[in-house]
Amino acid sequence: MARRDIDTTDKALINELIRDGRRPVGHLAKAMSITAPTVRSRLKALAASGLVRIAALVDAGSARGLTVALVGICLDTYQLDAKLEEVAALDQVHWAAVVTGKYDILAEVVSADGMAGLHQFLSQELYKIGEIKSSETFVVMTSRRKWLLLPSGLRRRLEGIRLLSAAEE
Repeated sequence: MARRDIDTTDKALINELIRDGRRPVGHLAKAMSITAPTVRSRLKALAASGLVRIAALVDAGSARGLTVALVGICLDTYQLDAKLEEVAALDQVHWAAVVTGKYDILAEVVSADGMAGLHQFLSQELYKIGEIKSSETFVVMTSRRKWLLLPSGLRRRLEGIRLLSAAEE
């Protein structure tokens, strides 16, 4: 995806949405001193460009049953972009990136089945990609300010299932 320049109005709109992504368009317009139709058209353009996505995020540290891990992947190929696309497309991958350093790709994986689910992902799903020389997994034991957009495969699987916070159990 090509990078897109954003102007001061777009930046202000993004900042307002960061404060509260559920605010009505009229409230955003008033806070920014612009019209509601301008806010709507800016939101539509930002979303269409892929720069902004408005969605519910899950606090990974508060939702019981979620296991989050970072997986460093070393490849046997130099086709980094192709392998990045394959890794990122896996159901439990929240995000993946080509990185510098010891690993070729770093991926954040989310499992709703604890360590067993993580093991299944590593031994079956990741294995299917091929041309992986090695991987190293770092399970997130605790975190702060870690909000997740659940990976699409996990969202489909969890439809109808209520995630309990620590306070509700």
